[in-house]
Amino acid sequence: MSELTLLLLRIGFLLLLWFFVFAVVYSLRADLFGVKVRRMPESAAPAAPAKAGGATTPVAPVATPKPSDKGVKGGAATTSAVSRIVITSGPKAGLELPLGTEPLTIGRSSESGLVIRDDYTSSHHARLVLWGEQWMIQDLDSTNGTWHDGARVTAPVPITVGAPIKVGATTFELRK
Repeated sequence: MSELTLLLLRIGFLLLLWFFVFAVVYSLRADLFGVKVRRMPESAAPAAPAKAGGATTPVAPVATPKPSDKGVKGGAATTSAVSRIVITSGPKAGLELPLGTEPLTIGRSSESGLVIRDDYTSSHHARLVLWGEQWMIQDLDSTNGTWHDGARVTAPVPITVGAPIKVGATTFELRK
């Protein structure tokens, strides 16, 4: 083997090694500090898809809930009907957390409102948001997903009172 070929192989191996080191550092940074969390729009109207360079970014439309005098309309959770989150299974089973009107972030990060420390929960896993009079659950691009009443959450969906919500190895539900 010529010296030039050997030199090129050494340089290629060194570049591959540095690429691996940067990939590991990037992965650790994302896991330790989390990823930037997208905010829900302030208005109750769903956002329109934005065009960037001819491509469109899909935004799932969410129906704007109408206020209800009864507190619960069609089984969906509203502010007057729901007062707490109850963890039914997982490391913190039995814990009850009162809800206010502020969004509640669920995840492994200490910055989360509900901290769940398990291997299947992302740093910023999901968020409960009060949208008008309706409580919604939003998955924050978690690795293992968020599940509401047996269906994976891909866009903000209304929460049904008593329906199980699964985040990692923890299951909880909204109660009156």
